[in-house]
Parts: sequence; structure tokens; C-alpha cells
Amino acid sequence: MTHLGVQGSQPAADEADLVARLRGGDEQAFEALVARHYGTMLAVAQTYVRSRAVAEEVVQEAWLGVLQGLDRFEGRSSLKTWILAILVNKAKTRGVREARTVPFASLAPEDNEPAVAPERFRGPDDAFAGHWRAYPGNWGAAPDVALEHRETLAVAMRAIAALPPVLQTVIRMRDVEGFSSDEVCKALDVSAGNQRVLLHRARSRVRAELEAHLDG
Repeated sequence: MTHLGVQGSQPAADEADLVARLRGGDEQAFEALVARHYGTMLAVAQTYVRSRAVAEEVVQEAWLGVLQGLDRFEGRSSLKTWILAILVNKAKTRGVREARTVPFASLAPEDNEPAVAPERFRGPDDAFAGHWRAYPGNWGAAPDVALEHRETLAVAMRAIAALPPVLQTVIRMRDVEGFSSDEVCKALDVSAGNQRVLLHRARSRVRAELEAHLDG
């Protein structure tokens, strides 16, 4: 599954302008930032606390932390990475209070059955490892064009939203928000191997939904 392209990485100049607008109290800029990252932040928070309601509280606390800390943001990391670090710290603190301190990767669903047969993906030695060997019929020669179709994108996002929180978190970070593998591993405290497994399982489930939609 290729990157969904919902949120591309911002050039440094654009990010600096955004930070300046946020520091200046631009409410529209802040609302857009919240809308862009809220879903991923909620998914991350749900892996540390016991309920969605508590996760929503954690996300709100994180945004307050963002507003309070904007003047101290030095740009050593991307803005989205900095925001996520604040969220994870808040979620971990709440998780400790709830006595929920299990490792992130251990929260993944226990079923190991892939949603799509592994042999349908290119192997690790392939230049395009992890990609489908053949795309669903209606994708034709240009799958990225099909993904731009609003209805198809909606199917993908619904499939992501239906995933267990752990899988949803990883695929949102990688394929929606555009985080790198290293950024995900650092933020969630998982090994590179665990991150790859979780991402593959999430992508497999979403691919299955896309294939049913496009070939249906």
C-alpha cells in the first residue's frame, strides 16, 4: 500500500510561518492543526489509557501543552513530532495513574492471520518490497490516480478508523501523517522490527478493504 498522501511533509519555510501564526494567536491556524492531527493523537492516546473518553482528555491536555510550550519550540524536530512527543508524555503519565504500563507492541491484536495472502506482496529483496505484485483490476496501471478518487480515499480512511488502536496508530503515523520509521519507533518506543510487523498488518487489512471496493 503506497502512502495515502493525506498529509504531506511541510517545507521548513511553511512550518516556520505556521509556528509564527500560532504564536501570534491565529485561531484558524490552530483549528486546522488540530483537525489535521487529532485522529492520530487520539489513536496514540488510546494505546496508553483504558478508554476513549480518557484518551480524548489526554489529547485535550496535550493541545494545552502545545499552546503553553509554543514559545519554547526550537524547531530541532518537526512540529508534528514535537506535538506527538507532548501527547505521548501526557498519555504515559495518565497510563501510569491508571496502572496501565504494558509495552505498546504487546497491545497489538493476537491474531497473526494476514488479511491478504503474504505471497501477493513483493518480497524483502525486491526493490518495491511490501508492495502488491499485482494491483486490483480497477486500479489499472496507475494506482495512485485511483487513490485520489474521493470515494476510494474514504474507504481507506474508514478501514483505518476500524483498526485496533495499535495498528491504527502505526498506519496513521506512517501513511497518513508521513512520519518516518525512526520517528515512529522513537515516539512509541518500539523496535524497527515490531514497527514493520504492525505496519504490515495494518496495511494488509486496509488493502483488503480497498481491493473489495475496487474489484467489487
